[in-house]
Amino acid sequence: MSKTVMIVDDSASLRQVVNMALRSAGYEVLEACDGRDALNKLTGQRIHLVISDVNMPNMDGITFVREMKKLEPYKFTPVIMLTTEAQEGKKQEGQSAGAKAWVVKPFQPQQMLSAVAKLIM
Repeated sequence: MSKTVMIVDDSASLRQVVNMALRSAGYEVLEACDGRDALNKLTGQRIHLVISDVNMPNMDGITFVREMKKLEPYKFTPVIMLTTEAQEGKKQEGQSAGAKAWVVKPFQPQQMLSAVAKLIM
């Protein structure tokens, strides 16, 4: 059975790039356009990993991670923040919300796949 990764980003083109990289590596992919959309799509199905942007409309990535971690089925789901944000304060905020890794855009798909492979269960 393949592992499922959820991509949460308001950029359709970035979701497409990440989706293609993940699918080519054998992962199933779910997409959401912001944190609120992602929470609505978390209906109890197994998600092995979440890749989320930080800056999005409706609900930002850090708020999304905090809210997701309150949901029993997703309490231990690892999260990679994929963002243009590089300042240490944002990283600390992301970590305290529950993010396990921080990848700064622009990124190499191989770099992201390496982070995914390390965190996925």
